[in-house]
Amino acid sequence: MPKQTVELTEAEWTIIKAVWQHEPCAAPTIQEKLHRRTEWTYSTVRTIMDRMVAKGLLTAEKIRNLTLYRSAVTRQQAQRGELLYALKNAFNGALTPMVQSLLETGDLSAEELTELESLIKQKKKKTGKK
Repeated sequence: MPKQTVELTEAEWTIIKAVWQHEPCAAPTIQEKLHRRTEWTYSTVRTIMDRMVAKGLLTAEKIRNLTLYRSAVTRQQAQRGELLYALKNAFNGALTPMVQSLLETGDLSAEELTELESLIKQKKKKTGKK
């Protein structure tokens, strides 16, 4: 799958997380799963889901009088899009200040820091940089 940039609204994040858990699923299922938290009506959920289909975030398959929805983007694509959006808008595209901010505000364990160091070393090997 191509590395397309995916940007989701807060409502779309709420919907797609539920779809990832229950796909394939119908809009009434998603509305029922989210109602306690969001108080969204069926028509609200259906409208958001149909807009997400138009944006290429979900697919819809009509079977008789039932529409089944599936995600058209992976969790990784959505997370990447969110991160790139923050990088572009909050940090003017500068990665180092963003990472510095995450390191300063995040409560990272020694294990997480070791994992990050390992990822950086792997990336350096791939690009041939020391």
